[in-house]
This record gives sequence, C-alpha cells and structure tokens, in this order.
Amino acid sequence: MYAILDIETTGGKYNEEGITEIAIYQFDGHQITDQFISLVNPEREIQPFVVNLTGINGNMLRNAPKFYEVAKRIVEITEDCVIVAHNSSFDYRILRTEFKRLGFPFKRKTLCTVELSKQLIPDMDSYSLGKLSRALGIAVGDRHRASGDAQATVKLFKMLLNKDSKKSIVKTFIKTEQQPKIASNLKSIIEELPSETGVYYIHNKKGDIIYIGKSNNIKKRITQHFTNKNSKSKKIQALVSSVTYEKTGSELVALLKESAEIKSNKPQLNRALRKNIFSHALFTFKDDKGYIHFRVDHANKKGEIITTFTNRQSGIAFLSRITENYELCEKLTHLSATKTSCFNYGIEKCHGACIEKESPESYNERVLEIINHYSYEDKSLLIIDRGRTVNEKSVVVIEDGKFIGLGFFDLNHQINNKEVLLSLITNMEDNKDHQHIIQSYVRKNKKRLKLINF
Repeated sequence: MYAILDIETTGGKYNEEGITEIAIYQFDGHQITDQFISLVNPEREIQPFVVNLTGINGNMLRNAPKFYEVAKRIVEITEDCVIVAHNSSFDYRILRTEFKRLGFPFKRKTLCTVELSKQLIPDMDSYSLGKLSRALGIAVGDRHRASGDAQATVKLFKMLLNKDSKKSIVKTFIKTEQQPKIASNLKSIIEELPSETGVYYIHNKKGDIIYIGKSNNIKKRITQHFTNKNSKSKKIQALVSSVTYEKTGSELVALLKESAEIKSNKPQLNRALRKNIFSHALFTFKDDKGYIHFRVDHANKKGEIITTFTNRQSGIAFLSRITENYELCEKLTHLSATKTSCFNYGIEKCHGACIEKESPESYNERVLEIINHYSYEDKSLLIIDRGRTVNEKSVVVIEDGKFIGLGFFDLNHQINNKEVLLSLITNMEDNKDHQHIIQSYVRKNKKRLKLINF
C-alpha cells in the first residue's frame, strides 16, 4: 500500500517551514482507496514568493486546522504505507519536522518519483513534476496546489509501476531507516547503562568530561550518540572512553542539573548553554480601558512574563488553547488583528470584551485565573515529581518566587518540616534558564505533578 502525497509550505529557513496544504491519496497499486486533503494553518508567515506561486495566503488559512488537529488523520492514512512523493526527501522531512514539534516519532518507508523516473524514463529534458507531466501527457490540474500535484504524482507513479518490469521499485527504491552498526569498543559502555531518566557524562581517556546531556532513557540516548553520523556524534565516538551517569527519576530534575552542570564544567562538545532555548514568552499588559491582554513575543522583550516557550509556534498553540478553554477574546490575546468584534464573538465563544460588551472586571477574572495557574511569581511552592526508586519522590523548591534548589525524599514528614526539607535539598542558582525550564515543565505536566504551597 502506498500513500502518495504532496505538501505546500510557507517557505523560509531550513526546518523552520510550516505546512500550508497537504493532500494524501492512499493507493493500492491499482486504484485510490482513501484520500485526505486539507489546508493547514502554519501559525507563521508565508513567504511572498510562495503566495505568488501557490495562491495560498494568510487569509485563506486563518480558520484552517492547525497541524496538531490533522496529525492523527495523517498517521492513520499513512499507517503501513510507503510514502510516495515527487522529491520525497523534502515532503518526508517536512512531515517528520512537524511531528517532531509535537513530540511524535513519525517514521515511514519512502519512494521518490524523481529518482524512479530517472531510472525508468531516462534522457528526459527535465524531471520537475510540471515538465515531466507535460512530456508524458499527464494532465495536471491546480498546479502548485497539493491536491493537483498529488493527483499528478499518482498518475506518474502508476505509469512507473507499469514500466518497472524488473520490480526494482519494490526491491531497490524502498528506503528504510537502517540501524547503524556500533563499534565493539562502544558496546561494552552501552551495556553498563540504565534505561532510566537522568543526566549522563561522557569522558575522554583523561577522565575529563567532554559532553553532558540528559535523557528519559540514558542507554537509548548514548546509543544514538554512538550511531549517529552528525559532526557532534562523530567527535563523541572518536573521543569517548567512558560514560558515567546520575539517575534523577524526574525529567525536571535532569533538565535543571544538566543546565547547571554544563555551565559549571563547560564541556568541550557542549554548545554554550543555549541562552535562547526558550526564545518566546507569554506577556501581559493592561490597556487604557482596563482589559488585561495576553501576547506571545520574543522573551527578551520588556514586560511581565507569565511563562516561556521554545519557539513562537508552541507559544501561539498554547495561547490558542487557553483562549478556547477560558473563552477569552481573540482580539485581546492578539490572535486576531480585527478592529471590530473577534471571530469567537460571532460563534458565541467570546463574551464580547472586543466590543466592550463584557466588563473588564468580568473578563480579567478569567485572565487572572490563568496567570495564577501558570506563574509562580512571589509563590512559595514545592514541585513533587517522580524519584529514583518506587518509594522515593523528587522535590524542586520555589521560595518567594525564586528557585532555591532540588532534592529527594521518601517520608512525608521530610517535606512537612521546612527545616528538614531545606537540609535535604541541593542549593542551586536562580537564573533565567532555570526559571524557563521550571515554567515550561510545570505548564506541560501540571496534571501529573503534585504542587504544594508552603
């Protein structure tokens, strides 16, 4: 079974593109058995040349589903299928990047009709989809739109299957992600590592730490370092002599320790700790009519920050969720640039703050509930998470809005007695990186974590 697809994107920097339209035709080698076609709101600007090429503009996508809303359908229609596309490396990369942003490992076998055409129809003047289709008499409707290009690819692929007398498509061109071999001297290191959450330290022959990282599965992550072919992994493979680790149980504790220890040890293969890993933040301000606004902007801007995000896309996605869940006004959350009533007011999901129908006092009550829920400013708080063993818990301590340290406990009286608690924790620096890490982690895991005011 094949999933023949075409994707239109926003254009822009490599791996920062967003999908604007996707068309997928499930094909059994004889006929189309299912299809999925949709515009997609990329939550980012479309490059002008792309608008001119495809005709897809921001207004068309304003009310289109976001990628996370169509992701399940994409998984379902491509399940157990080989992805076929004209220049499949591009379309497959875009799909995997979008799923990676959602934290989902999307893997499929792929076939490229450009490569197949070069093998089975040699000596063509051009292998672009448009020129190749014209040369082969394949009708293309809606050129540079996902559905039109995907339909043309279906017709081209059927022709290629017919030309493939040696069945080289099945034998040769199905690409799988092969498991790289691990050098024998690295296997023994991996065998000693746990498949648990923690911080790991890669040492050279002198015992110096050359790299520090964190993972929810230390063994799996080190295996990746030892098999990947990127420049950092190759340097690790050349220099590694041993790996030590510290179990944390909690990913939050691992993130905080990783951040602190990279700064303290300055390993040669770690980048200077990513000061911009949390590049965007949720800000608030009050307008002259008394309404409190939310706005996602660069984290280095001045203003009151509620929580932070690794990129603008995740910030906008979060803002969209709280706008819907708390029935906020899209105009006051800056998701809509309208000068009149917002779209949500028209569908009765906004109470009318955009046109001053809802009072500032009523509207701000819901906004303050959100601020209180996601900000720990001026709070004294214990964040309880998993420990290193079944009976143990980890604790991150916030006092008067400042991160003061972390530790582990296995008895309730240890956290109920402040003096005992403070003696258990390891004191750590309160800096912006740690604040970002805590805010982001609590926001994403609040339902699972136990938060105690003290």
